[in-house]
Amino acid sequence: MRLGDRESRNIEDRRGMGRMGGRGGGIAVGGLGGVAIVLICLFLGVDPSMILGDGSGEAPQTQQSQQTRQAGTPGGEDSGRRFVAQVLGDTEQVWNAEFQKLGRQYQEPALVLYTGATSSGCGAAQSQVGPFYCPSDQRVYIDLDFMAQLQQRLGATGDFAAAYIIAHEVGHHVQNQLGILDLTRRLQQQAQDQAQANGIQVRVELQADCLAGLWARQAQEARSILERGDIEEGLNAAAAVGDDRLQRRSQGQVQPESFTHGSSAERMRWFRTGLERGELAACDTFAGLR
Repeated sequence: MRLGDRESRNIEDRRGMGRMGGRGGGIAVGGLGGVAIVLICLFLGVDPSMILGDGSGEAPQTQQSQQTRQAGTPGGEDSGRRFVAQVLGDTEQVWNAEFQKLGRQYQEPALVLYTGATSSGCGAAQSQVGPFYCPSDQRVYIDLDFMAQLQQRLGATGDFAAAYIIAHEVGHHVQNQLGILDLTRRLQQQAQDQAQANGIQVRVELQADCLAGLWARQAQEARSILERGDIEEGLNAAAAVGDDRLQRRSQGQVQPESFTHGSSAERMRWFRTGLERGELAACDTFAGLR
């Protein structure tokens, strides 16, 4: 990837602080149901409790300072933090412009870097659940070390694969800003059974994949960020976290009714749709549900 020098100022670095505790008012979106979370690690979802939360929309006060700090070894360059800040900064440019087209103002999310565990508006955050978005406090949470391990285990390596993960979580923030998470929470509450509720959750995740593709398309047109092989890395990452592939790997069989993120083919298709079309209207995964 070719990222510019602009870094987001919305990075909250808590690494090495080991903070936990505090109950949040929300629930985090994106669990994988009965599949072993340690194996699958759901690294592309919003914590599932978010869509099933109380819908209060209030963002609790965090106990952590929001001041961005440069972490890493003294005098050394923290390349991981810088990469995340650059990708987040690029998503800010794209989504600020997209929201202006809608006549709205984009409220930029904060991104929390932590090690092991920390507190969030959705409760305790632990690296084992992977990167997630908490709608209650409008923050993305990432343990960089754990995310790297997940990418290696699932074969979703490469800088653009990592950028896709971040863009997917930011996509959940876009959904939150547009009221989509509230809508899907209500639809899930009205669902006739768990399989139907899961199907709604799949649409949430596939839309976030499409929004990640939209970001890549718009950033490429504006700033030529993509290099040879980047698109393949993104598609490979989308396929690596398909429910069918993860279930087959963890339990030896596939149960479509328990899908919460979509199959590998679906995730690749919606990421490609956003990439090829580059517009919000193309990412309507909820057609027929309203």
